[in-house]
Amino acid sequence: MGLGKYNEKRNFGETPEPAGKEQKHKGQLRFVVQRHQASTLHYDFRLEMEGVLKSWAVPKGPSMNPSDKRLAMEVEDHPYSYRTFEGDIPEGNYGAGHVDIWDEGTYHAPDTEDPKESENLLLQGLKSGSISFVLEGEKLHGDFSLVKMKGRQKGAWLLIKKDDEAAVSEIYNSEDYLDGTAKKSVPGKPKKTAAKKPKAKATAKTGDMPHAIVPMMAKLTDAPFDSEDWVFEIKWDGYRAIAEVNNGQVELYSRNSKSFGDKYKPIVDSLQQLGEEAVLDGEIVVLNDEGYATFQQLQNYQNTPSEHLYFYVFDLLYLNDKDLRELPLLERKQMLDKLLQEELPAIRYSDHVVGRGKDFFKEAQRKQIEGIMAKKADSPYRDGKRSSEWLKIKTHLRQEAVIGGFTEPKGKRKHIGALLLGVYEHGEFTYVGQSGSGFNSKSLEALKAKLDPLKQTESPFSDKVKPNAPATWVKPELVAEITFAEWTSDGIMRQAIYEGLREDKDARDVVRESAMHTSDAVNEAEQEPKPKKRSASATSKVKKSTTRLIEDQEVPLTSLEKFYWSAEHITKGDMIDYYQSIGDIIVPYLQDRPQSLFRNPGGITKPGFFQKDVTHAPDWVRTIKLKAESTGEMVEYLVCDNKATLAYMNNLGCIQLNPWSSRITNLDKPDYMIIDLDPGENTYDDVVEVALTTKEVLDKAGAAAYCKTSGATGMHIFVPLAAKYTFEQARSFAHIVSRLVHEKLPKLTSLERKPKERRKQVYLDYMQNAIGQTIAAAYTVRPKAEATVSTPLNWNEVKAGLLPGEFTLKSVPARIKKKGDLFKEVLGSGIDMESCIERLK
Repeated sequence: MGLGKYNEKRNFGETPEPAGKEQKHKGQLRFVVQRHQASTLHYDFRLEMEGVLKSWAVPKGPSMNPSDKRLAMEVEDHPYSYRTFEGDIPEGNYGAGHVDIWDEGTYHAPDTEDPKESENLLLQGLKSGSISFVLEGEKLHGDFSLVKMKGRQKGAWLLIKKDDEAAVSEIYNSEDYLDGTAKKSVPGKPKKTAAKKPKAKATAKTGDMPHAIVPMMAKLTDAPFDSEDWVFEIKWDGYRAIAEVNNGQVELYSRNSKSFGDKYKPIVDSLQQLGEEAVLDGEIVVLNDEGYATFQQLQNYQNTPSEHLYFYVFDLLYLNDKDLRELPLLERKQMLDKLLQEELPAIRYSDHVVGRGKDFFKEAQRKQIEGIMAKKADSPYRDGKRSSEWLKIKTHLRQEAVIGGFTEPKGKRKHIGALLLGVYEHGEFTYVGQSGSGFNSKSLEALKAKLDPLKQTESPFSDKVKPNAPATWVKPELVAEITFAEWTSDGIMRQAIYEGLREDKDARDVVRESAMHTSDAVNEAEQEPKPKKRSASATSKVKKSTTRLIEDQEVPLTSLEKFYWSAEHITKGDMIDYYQSIGDIIVPYLQDRPQSLFRNPGGITKPGFFQKDVTHAPDWVRTIKLKAESTGEMVEYLVCDNKATLAYMNNLGCIQLNPWSSRITNLDKPDYMIIDLDPGENTYDDVVEVALTTKEVLDKAGAAAYCKTSGATGMHIFVPLAAKYTFEQARSFAHIVSRLVHEKLPKLTSLERKPKERRKQVYLDYMQNAIGQTIAAAYTVRPKAEATVSTPLNWNEVKAGLLPGEFTLKSVPARIKKKGDLFKEVLGSGIDMESCIERLK
């Protein structure tokens, strides 16, 4: 297979994953299993062969139990250097998420331990579709096989443990072995039946309110059932939402952390009357005249407000200094029911029945409700996990799908003929059919307006799509809710009907839903591990909080001792202290500018998320409503004018700061022009060479230029404009400069935006000069290893051997004290652009 496909999929200027070539080495063959928390959790199983790592994605992870036949989807070869990779793949990149090494070691063919002979036998097995091997790892050992499945989807294999002395008979869940120790049995020991232990009674933990909750999710099953150990609820047809109610302030947000506060103000107003501090999980719905939730009426709520807008709450995660997530569900619901006894206008308690799932499902069918939820009565709340302890059973087929294009309308139809739809399967955007039904003239016009800014020339689908009319392709960003009759044998939705757009789900999270057998799901739920007990010392360490007086403003700060950089032992409090120590230096680069918040409340080992809409900031934090360029919708941006607001942002988990390049007083005219040097598979010396050549061109133009490290692998070059020119003029000048640099360094640089077209070249990105576009501010910390900082440089420091990793949260304050602010002229008097362009002609 080779590494061509691997390299094509990755932008090595953004992802920390290694680029590499085939790399043979002496000694025993190596294997690695990496735990990959991407849009869905899976395990990557990799075997060294032919100088690369042959790779399979194993959704459930490997097993030491021979009765488990684990699906393993063959994926592209990875470089041998990937064997040691751990860390975060940034959002927007292929495979975005966190990667850990779960197990590693050596392996060989069953009949020989000689590496060369083993490799020959293994390659023969790979070609024939059946590979046998012996693993010698820390967790996996003994004989295994990979067997290719015939007549199934392309690339499907089974990973099977053979019944030998290392095998176990107990249920094996890879998640139980994250720290190298087994909860149920130790692999490799003689088989035995694990003794049942009495359940310890869970208790609520005292602590600070949790924030940025990623909701617990359910698995899809194929039939209803009865059980006194389960409760059954209505599956509401709306938007999943989390509400944080704190001292009368309310944060209402979606499962992908998008604020719902402005859109559904009646719900926020009602929650402000709650009178308690609480975190609630529920569904935002609009009821029709018969009292049933309809997704289409919720879609139309902004244009046609309804008095029947409600937040149906089905779970309580926190109440008045008590974290309830480890309590049994039924106990949480009893507390929730009591909390909502006093009626609030737009809030409803989502009730349940115990035991009678089949009757409840029949009633849902009769009333044409979307479906029902089955929840294990003693289940804890597992943030962000899709658990078999929560099951969804639908009355008719329904699937989220991402819009990848649309066809031309025919006859009297206007705007759109049919939507071309896809889902993500093993990282590939796969076509699943088209939908031309479910629209009216207004919805067609509104949808076309949202799709037009996303147009692109190439199909986003990984497979060939042959629509029945001329197609327009779009970036796969909008998620549609689709009902349909059935899946065809080749994986296409038949009779697909458009129900509306889902604003509460990221496109990369949309996968093809396949239902488990109910009996399998219920059995799996019984084996779910109980939450790990948090020690009192660990709890107190993470939850420490205080109020700090900053510039006469009291700023609440929480979880100060939480490690944001675990390997470096740097806490959230350390990060806040850094920003306060350089506050007088950094605030001028933030003042009067809208901020696009990039939040990492879990530290750098957890994926971060962008938040532009800040609807419930304290009164002393300045905000401004502006139209978002990407969506056209009004957004309330935070404006950072002082060190108190800076601390407030840091407390939200904003490690990296992303101000606009224009001020509120002159939004159409930036204060500076930016050229972002974005390397591919380049050394930093290559970046230095391109930076110095860029300075040569700007010197010839008579344009003052200032540079800083990006805090990652690139470099940023700024030219002061003093808000005298439009973004279009700034971008045009940056393009001229970039083109001239490319002419001087045609092999080393590129103006091509597609990463696969510039693998070993530095991209001269002049497109950052646009309203609403952001780049890491000077002196901002990056959510990367070592807590690197985007650091201004003197030009005499820009030379071969420059190491950007030396500039960190720990070293930069002393550097500023010694050298002062090297970037301040960027905010000074601007260049004469017309004269500069004339000199370059």
